[in-house]
Amino acid sequence: MKKLMVLGIFLLVSQFSFGQDVKATIEDLERKRFAAQVAKDGDFLNKIFADDLIYVHSSGKMDNKEAYVASVLNGTSVYSKIDIEAISVREYNKGQTAVVNGTVLVTQPPVNDKPVFLHLRYLVVYTKDSKKGWQLNSWQSSRLPN
Repeated sequence: MKKLMVLGIFLLVSQFSFGQDVKATIEDLERKRFAAQVAKDGDFLNKIFADDLIYVHSSGKMDNKEAYVASVLNGTSVYSKIDIEAISVREYNKGQTAVVNGTVLVTQPPVNDKPVFLHLRYLVVYTKDSKKGWQLNSWQSSRLPN
């Protein structure tokens, strides 16, 4: 009986630790992704975005992976700074899927000497690929009042 209780406690603790690892990993990937968008790091963006990425911008415009990464690299999508205000990661499918809800404040280059801020609420879905690791499959943003 004692061995069964110890085994149960071990399984409970390992399950909790596993969930924390997924959450910490995804939070770290989100921070790196936003940094890559600011730095125009196409290599990182191509690595983290799934080939079937769908990104619905806060304007309603929709991009696939190729179009979005190209827009970052060619300067159509420009980010001076992205500050994460809140982030929540929920894990599904035995640690193979993660859903992220968050809010960010995006600073873009000034227009007519006035700063441009986008206050966004966003949702992303990551899935874990056995060969590529975590891949961001879906991303949607909505504007909040500044």
